[in-house]
Amino acid sequence: MRNVQRRVLAVVASAATAALLAGCTVTAPPKTPVESPAGLEEFYQQQLDWNDCEPRGMECTTVTAPVDWENPDGGDIDLAVVRLVTDGGDRVGSLLMNPGGPGGSGVELVQQAAEFVTSDALRDSFDIVGWDPRGVGQSTGVACYDDAEMDAFLYGVPANPTGSDAWFAQQVEVEKAFAAACAENTGALLGSIDVESNARDMDLLRAVLGDEKLNYLGFSYGTSFGAHYAELFPRNVGRLVLDGAIDPSLGSAETFTVQMGGFENAFRAYVTDCLAGSACPFTGTLDEALAQASALFAGVEGRALTGDDGRQLTASTLGTALSYPLYDEASWPALSQMLTELGASDGDATMALQFADSYNSRTPDGGYADQSMAVYTAATCLDSQFVGGLDSTKATLAAIEAAAPTIGRYVAYADWVHIDIACQNWAYPSAITPHAITADGADPILVLGTTNDPATPYAWAQAMADQLASGVLVTRAGEGHTAYGQGNTCIDATVDDYLIDGTVPATDPLC
Repeated sequence: MRNVQRRVLAVVASAATAALLAGCTVTAPPKTPVESPAGLEEFYQQQLDWNDCEPRGMECTTVTAPVDWENPDGGDIDLAVVRLVTDGGDRVGSLLMNPGGPGGSGVELVQQAAEFVTSDALRDSFDIVGWDPRGVGQSTGVACYDDAEMDAFLYGVPANPTGSDAWFAQQVEVEKAFAAACAENTGALLGSIDVESNARDMDLLRAVLGDEKLNYLGFSYGTSFGAHYAELFPRNVGRLVLDGAIDPSLGSAETFTVQMGGFENAFRAYVTDCLAGSACPFTGTLDEALAQASALFAGVEGRALTGDDGRQLTASTLGTALSYPLYDEASWPALSQMLTELGASDGDATMALQFADSYNSRTPDGGYADQSMAVYTAATCLDSQFVGGLDSTKATLAAIEAAAPTIGRYVAYADWVHIDIACQNWAYPSAITPHAITADGADPILVLGTTNDPATPYAWAQAMADQLASGVLVTRAGEGHTAYGQGNTCIDATVDDYLIDGTVPATDPLC
């Protein structure tokens, strides 16, 4: 899953103002003592030092966790945490939030967008808490390449046509070098970025925040954190909302194939809408327009299109640029503009490169705002199984093309091909075998799915809700990634009633 929630954070944060959440710091309630698991007392009983931080009204701290939960004496890491303390009179507890990824920053989510992704009612009832998962942001980090090396890795023009046998052979060498750099520059933490390690961190956060049970709002890949938490700690589950759910039972090849089909469905919806409006780069019927799109994409690399900074648009970078605006229906007009510029006789790749840069956290000066690509790769390698060499890589690419005939191969060049080859050469073995999660004994868990979600297809939410013994499916009919905080009052009310009052819908409200 390629850093999917980073796009959602970008959409939400774009609406934020400089004066976000201005106000005075309030005094947090006293912490309730919680039980510590045997052998982990030094972590579960640590006292936190909260300090005022930006923006006004926020408090920040650092929590210490073991690098390896199976070997708690083998070294420590720091987890960056931020909270907005409620000043409401009916405090329920803490509400942990995670934006997904892998690689998304919960600290940034809360600091930049808390008032846009939570309702007034939630902020009156909970301390809103975000943390940077292990390897991410201000927590102890993963490191692979410096900025110049990452630029060459992501945007370098291949010596051979993308998708050719010679290109695949070169990709093996490229990904081996990347995997080796990650191992050398990160160390042992690289083997402990898996979802279960993060779920154990969440229980630690629950304890040091003084909550008997965990209340959690997780988006996209963050739903995997929540599901694995419920599996490991079913009796500690309070109120969990898993929005844009992932099916934990799927293997890597099927996961990527289904996801690419989701992007294809979103692209078809975009083209349908585009043809009904003005300033559309395509004409005719839907099938005719899709054929025009396919011809445009197939010719991009051969035309050597460049942006205003001189960089050339490759087929894989095109895939990144296409996926970025498909996360959000409001971005479809910008996608039309990008495609119009690419299709012009003097084709311009500037906007496509800007979309890819935003997705990759690349700054205008060629730097990188975070190591999310490294975290994404590390977590994905540990959370599933990748075997079979190039034959397996190519077979799944063929399946992706069948499921997503217009855009699948391009998105997969940047995503599936990178991940599959890198993970086959990773320094640490997989930590997770994909399996259905039932979490027997957990309180009811809300699972949210959007019917035409490109990044986490609706079928995944249906599957997770079915697998969880206490799963309750809540459906949002529409386009775009995730459901809560997207302007659907039915969804927002259902989630708020559940988190604040514990009200579980008797049936799917079909919002």
